[in-house]
Parts: sequence; C-alpha cells; structure tokens
Amino acid sequence: MKLRCALITSILCSFLFFNTTAQDFNTNDGKWIKGWANFTPNSTEYPEADEIIPNIITVDTHLSNSSVYLLSGDVYVTANAILSIQEGTVIRGDHENPGKLIITKGSKLIAVGSEAYPIVFTSNKASKSRASGDWGGIIIAGSGKVNSVSGNSVIQGKINPQYAVYGGNKHEEQTTVLKYVRIEFPGNKSTGSENNNGLSLYGLGQASIVDHIMVSYSGQDSFSFAGGQNNITNVLSYKAEDDDFQISEGFKGDLDHLMAIRHPYINSPKGSYAIEIDGYNKDQGFLKPNAVSDVAITNSTFVNLSDNSNYIHTASAISATNSALVYLHNSKISGFSNVVKFDESYTSLAVLERAFKMDNSFFNIHGEGVEVSYKPNTGVLNILKYNRFTKDFVSVDKLFEDPNSKTAPKFQLKKAMNNYMVMQ
Repeated sequence: MKLRCALITSILCSFLFFNTTAQDFNTNDGKWIKGWANFTPNSTEYPEADEIIPNIITVDTHLSNSSVYLLSGDVYVTANAILSIQEGTVIRGDHENPGKLIITKGSKLIAVGSEAYPIVFTSNKASKSRASGDWGGIIIAGSGKVNSVSGNSVIQGKINPQYAVYGGNKHEEQTTVLKYVRIEFPGNKSTGSENNNGLSLYGLGQASIVDHIMVSYSGQDSFSFAGGQNNITNVLSYKAEDDDFQISEGFKGDLDHLMAIRHPYINSPKGSYAIEIDGYNKDQGFLKPNAVSDVAITNSTFVNLSDNSNYIHTASAISATNSALVYLHNSKISGFSNVVKFDESYTSLAVLERAFKMDNSFFNIHGEGVEVSYKPNTGVLNILKYNRFTKDFVSVDKLFEDPNSKTAPKFQLKKAMNNYMVMQ
C-alpha cells in the first residue's frame, strides 16, 4: 500500500528526529468528532416513526428527513437499486422485530449526512431504555476482491441465501457512499444472528466513501471489513461488546483517524479487541501470501477506560491471526493488557517483524506488551521499538485531559511527551 511504503521508507529519518516528531501525534485530540457524534444516545429524544420501510426494495428509493422511518425485520435492497438517504434523517430499528438493512451485491446505499445534520440509525425504544443489540445493523455487499480461492464468499448468519454472496473482480466499484452517519444500539444477538454488527462492509470497492461514521453500543462488532480495498477515515466505535474494528478476508486499506473507546466491563466472553485482524478465512483458503489482510493505521486512538481497580478485565488492543499484516503510526493505545496478541501463525521474531510495525506512537498497558504463542519468545518487544510508553500503568483519568466527557472526549496526554520513556 502506498501509505505503508512511504512511511516505512522514511522511518530511518524519523528516528533521527524522534524527540521532535514524537510530539506531533499528541495534537491528534479528536477534533473531528465534534458537532456530529453523540456519546449519550440513551438520553437523546428522537421522534416516533411515522413510516415503515418496505422489506424488499427493488427500485431507486429516497428517504427524506421530513419523515422518521421504522426498520422492522430485514430490509433488502436488491436488483441494482439505489437507496439514498437525506441528511438529518432518522431511522429507528424495531426492537420487537429486530432486523438489518441489507444492501445486496450490485445495489448501493448513499447516505450523506452533514456535521450539523447527521443521519441516525437508532433503537425505537424510548430514551433511557435502549440497550446494546436492540436491532440488527447495516450490511453492504460489494463486488470487490476477496482473498478466498473462489474470489467470492457468503455472508454468514440469518440472511436470505440468494442475497448472501459478495466479492468479485470489480475492485474499483463504488459500493457505497457513507458520510456523517451514526449507528446506535445495533448488534442484536438472537438465535442465528451472528455478524449482526453495526456496519458490515463485504467486498468493498475502492471508489466507496466511508467517512465520519460512529457506531455506539453495538452488541457485536462495531465495524467489520471483509475483503475489498478502501481508504477509510474518521470512524468511531463507542463501547462495543465485541470488537471495535474486525478486519478479514484480505481487506487492504489505509485507515486514518480511527477511534475506539471501550469500557473494561463491556466485553464479549470470547474476547474483545479494538482491532481484530484476520489474514484469511481458514475454511476457504487464500490465493497467495500477499493477498492476506493488510492495513496501515495512522493518527488513531484506541482507549479502554480502565483504571487500577478494573484493568484486569481488559485484553490486548490488537489481535492478529492467520498472518495478517498491520502497520501502526502516530497513534495512541491505552488501558489494555498488551499492545498486540499474535496467534500460532506467527512462528518467530523474524515473522513478527515482517508482519507488524509500529512507530512514533504511544502506549500505556499493564502487561508485557506483546503476546505470542511460540517459545522461547526472546526479543518480541523489539517490534515496539521507537515508541513512547508509560513505565507503569496509569489510570485513564490521570493520563488524558478529559477522557470521560459526554460531549467530546479528549485524549491529549496531560504530561509533555518527554515525561514518557522510549522503547529502544
């Protein structure tokens, strides 16, 4: 990827000026979340729905902000139809008949809100009674590249099989356009509802736009990227039960300004991570080694709101499996047990160093830093070189300026950068 190559090429020069450039990432305090994000969606009063979205949409359809819509049961957009949504529109997911908005392969969702008037998908429960998993979520199936042997795959879970296929060879497809969209209380976990994530993007095409998206209180993953290629920016996951960003099936992209805000008591029994990246699907195999999932993450913040009384409930910030590749630059990780956990597909330090790179970043953890499956694991901390870190774990409220704000959390470090150690 272009960003990965450019940043790695300049890494030696960066080391020479580390004390100067290391200051830069601390200015990334999340100004992009102001004005449109909502950190108290359970208290927000939304108008009642006055129109029901049909369960099958086969012609181009527009949702206007003059109505409030109810999404009851699964809604399929099919036959190459385009569903467009006006800024400021509110769509309420039915908690009694929880369903998903499913954009099938060849169809398109164009949902373009604005900072002043974001588009909102939320629960139809009354304020102060909403909860994670009140409704399903949004699924978008594209024709972008998937790294399975067949080049295609099938969405798992409770979905009509004829609409479950994704992937193909339309790598430059504009699968969707999403800007300034909030998705609140998705991730229903009823029987057969696996992959009811907040926003699931399958086989995403390069011309797609995903910018300024917030998923809050998801009962499953907030975001899932399965196959495809895209550069994504300004996306926020807030207090998900499962992973914040799940990446798989050869997805490739530059991910800029990601933010994940977790809570140590909100977790999945199978383990929850800010980033869970899987190189390929073991059940389907993959084409070739360079087809594995590969992302460059920049200017991002991954925080678990933990303190000395509850940090034992946290896991690693990143889980890497099946030879996935990650590059992390100019970012912060805090409140987790380790920076990264690798599965058994990473068999040596040399393999780790090829698969994972991190520079000009900061971490505050309570574990050793890196978790691997092989023994002996001598030298694994080498992959964290040239990053700032806290000598001992620091509670979130003592480390950051205003991390618990309900309007716009601030994750600027309270102390100057030269107060923190450098991994060498």
